[in-house]
Amino acid sequence: MRRVSAANQDGGRNVNDVVGSSVPRRQLGRLLRQAREEAGVNLEAAAQTLEWSRAKMYRLESGRTPLRTHDVTLMCQHYGTPAELTEVLVSLSKESKSKGWWHVYGDAIPAWFELYVGLEAAACHVRQYEPNLIPGLLQSPEYMATVFALKQGRTPQEVAQKVALRMERQKLLSRRSPAAPRFEVIIDEAVIRRPIGDPEAWRRQLAHVVNAAQAPNVSFRLLPLAAGPHKGSLAGAFIVLNFPAVGTRPAEPSTIYCESYTGSLYLDRPNEIEAYSDVWQTLQGLALDERASEDLVSTVIKESYDD
Repeated sequence: MRRVSAANQDGGRNVNDVVGSSVPRRQLGRLLRQAREEAGVNLEAAAQTLEWSRAKMYRLESGRTPLRTHDVTLMCQHYGTPAELTEVLVSLSKESKSKGWWHVYGDAIPAWFELYVGLEAAACHVRQYEPNLIPGLLQSPEYMATVFALKQGRTPQEVAQKVALRMERQKLLSRRSPAAPRFEVIIDEAVIRRPIGDPEAWRRQLAHVVNAAQAPNVSFRLLPLAAGPHKGSLAGAFIVLNFPAVGTRPAEPSTIYCESYTGSLYLDRPNEIEAYSDVWQTLQGLALDERASEDLVSTVIKESYDD
């Protein structure tokens, strides 16, 4: 991955710091999985030969765990991978060891979320549907603190660290190099009618969403309550990530990200992408346009003064 000078970056970072190791690591895992399948070796047999657990093999092939170059070489030998492809895979292994900016936050970022942060940083287009909360990239610090404090046992220091991490993530939308991604978000109207405890902080949050949407790369739309049940009701919250081509490499496959209370799910099979794309099209057809969405937020702000 090409490095750029500090004069061409946002905040003095180079491209490797912004993108981190997640994309090359996932590329490596996918190519190793393809090599194994083309060799006719199933996951259990490969794990047994390499003396690894099946769970470790899955983590490696899904890009969640880094691989040593020695291990990549062993896998390629076992699969009978051609020398040219082996060289590419070893090179990817070395590249995947670069550290993204988020690593300085340590335990503030769960292991299952680390991959997402790297993929988000590498994406050129992010689409998000959120039926329950203001999306993280559009949250105000007060709203973040309220959400993070919901999990029992977190200390004020831990909450503050997570807020700092999320605010750092938000710089994604205004960075200069690589170019900021296109961010489209559709939020259920119920979300903007679910205030946090401090009325002034809540009004600042609503205003923050509208202000953020003025950026040329950000689109914010509301799904009105009148829409009734829809395909998104079945899908729940999700994010669609699309990636650019890097140099001579083809673009990384689009990925669907879904998050739960204790973990996350990454989907990238063509039928899965097609299914969620269909849900997104449905949501786009039901959502208010950008101007009407902003007007509705303004109405909710005014109503909050009357409560």
